[in-house]
Amino acid sequence: MTSLDHLVLVSALTLALMLLFGRMRIAGRLAVVLYAVQFLLLMQTGALLGEPVASSLTLSVLDLQMHWRYDALSWFFAMITIGAGFFCAWYAAGVWQERYREEGHSPRLFHVALAANVLTMLILLGSGDLLSLFIGWELVSWASFLLMAVGGGPAGRAALRYLVYAFSGGMAILAGLMLIYTQTGSLDYARVLSLLGELSDGQVWLLLLLIGGGFAVKMGLLPFHLWQAAAYAETPGPGSSFLGAISARMGLYALIMLLVAMLGIGRLTAMEVPFTFLSARDLIAWIAALTVIIPTYIALQQHDARYLLAWHGIGQGGYMLLGLMVGNAVGSAGGLFHVFTYGITQAALLMAVFAVVHRTGTADLNKLGGLVARMPLTFLVLLFGIISLAGLPPMAGFVSKWMVYRSLVAEGMPLLFVAAVVGTLGTILSVYKLIHNIFLGQLRIEHEQVREAPLSMLLPMLGLSTLIFLVGVTPGPALSWVAAVQASLGLPPVPYTLGGIEDPRGGLDMLWLVGILMAGFGVGALIFFGLGGRSKRVHQLDNYAGGHFLTADVRYQYSDNFYAGLMHLIGPWYRGAFLWLEKALTATVAFLSAVMNGFYRYAQPALFVLATAVALLALTTA
Repeated sequence: MTSLDHLVLVSALTLALMLLFGRMRIAGRLAVVLYAVQFLLLMQTGALLGEPVASSLTLSVLDLQMHWRYDALSWFFAMITIGAGFFCAWYAAGVWQERYREEGHSPRLFHVALAANVLTMLILLGSGDLLSLFIGWELVSWASFLLMAVGGGPAGRAALRYLVYAFSGGMAILAGLMLIYTQTGSLDYARVLSLLGELSDGQVWLLLLLIGGGFAVKMGLLPFHLWQAAAYAETPGPGSSFLGAISARMGLYALIMLLVAMLGIGRLTAMEVPFTFLSARDLIAWIAALTVIIPTYIALQQHDARYLLAWHGIGQGGYMLLGLMVGNAVGSAGGLFHVFTYGITQAALLMAVFAVVHRTGTADLNKLGGLVARMPLTFLVLLFGIISLAGLPPMAGFVSKWMVYRSLVAEGMPLLFVAAVVGTLGTILSVYKLIHNIFLGQLRIEHEQVREAPLSMLLPMLGLSTLIFLVGVTPGPALSWVAAVQASLGLPPVPYTLGGIEDPRGGLDMLWLVGILMAGFGVGALIFFGLGGRSKRVHQLDNYAGGHFLTADVRYQYSDNFYAGLMHLIGPWYRGAFLWLEKALTATVAFLSAVMNGFYRYAQPALFVLATAVALLALTTA
């Protein structure tokens, strides 16, 4: 047995033990230990720095050989997957688990669902051929559905909606694999890669539509994004953190396999979109850019903290794909690095939000405020997270986003650069709304007795916040992983240093940048504390108005319907455009379903199958 076999066996053992002992109070702590063991086993595989590590297990299905192996790309995504499982199980292992049980839910089902997600993702990431990739993809879809549905109620309804999208995407992928098999006679990566160059541009476009579209559903790319926010936001606590951190990135992993490893950036650049001046690469890049902008401004309209962050999860995936489509060393590294920086950021943010929900009972931003004095450490976690999510120094998200911006400018893509910056502006506005409405300003009287989050929740949150800061200050070690992934994909590796990157066209050294920032904060603190002394502390419940008229010289804070003026401008546009689009898509699917139902009920099934087969053969031989 190889080290990869040991990793998958321990992951399967984790699932089995959660099934057996999930009812016990110790189940959460046991899961934490087992995820730590999985992480250590992954470190021992050596897949990141050496040759791919193969599994000893092979299966034969219909004369097709299925096998599994880990390379640098698999290792990178597996590291984030197991890490997310570790921190989310840690968060769930104490007080949260007991509260969840008291509310009538099953902690065992939650831990089983989390372990199933980690196991199926490890299987998917180890796929050594297209058939094992498809099977792993379907396993991940069902495991995600289970984790979404365990809470019941709105979570169950959102999970069912996700399942419709997942089925549709899965069938599109299967059709694409059928096309590949008819043309190459194989589903093995090496064999398919050697023959893809013989396919016509029309056949490649069909592959992009079917397989790329199916993978885009999981990632939440436009226009397949409408399921994701509700499904992730309604998932219980740490489950939502896990899904937000890594689940949608399985779609990105599969897209990397298709667009970069198999087709290649060069082939995408050479393929022209008919009747336009765009190439296939340009088209995908603009889809990514629109995925950055539109969900980000939808997030700005949310009054539920969970939904605000879930919508941002869709938008941040656009940055990842956009960087990869640039294709140069810095851009592709920025896209890959953002998978890691966003994963740790989103996990920390959602944990902080669910800690607030645990103490106050609500995630409604119009019903919160002033909690900084009651939950200062949770405030600190959210502060670190929003700085990183907005792409501001000195946090990890700044480095990955800066690399994407830098590559767009260097490669002469000014419009895409503007699109990325517009998305960042929306992110800054919405994350300020998030921290303002939860922690700043007037404390509501019903929250006067609120206490800090329990230690079992605080420790993983603070651990992630520390990681966000350390990766931001010294991104070099993480960038070494990214460079290894780039080399395995045939992309130029990023020239990294401990503090960032070295490039004659413009580098980045976070050690210097953070040093200057800290010096500036130090000077400000000296001025404030040394030359100040005129401030007066007032109680949070009496910090404005107090029976007096509100004049211009009186500070006034409000949180209800934050950004009302901006929402007045963009709200009608959203309702008129995207709600119409969603209804149009729903109506189209319903119409096609009715047509297919009519064929199967009233037409001869054999004739229908024959017509479909003839149409597919005509397409593949054209």
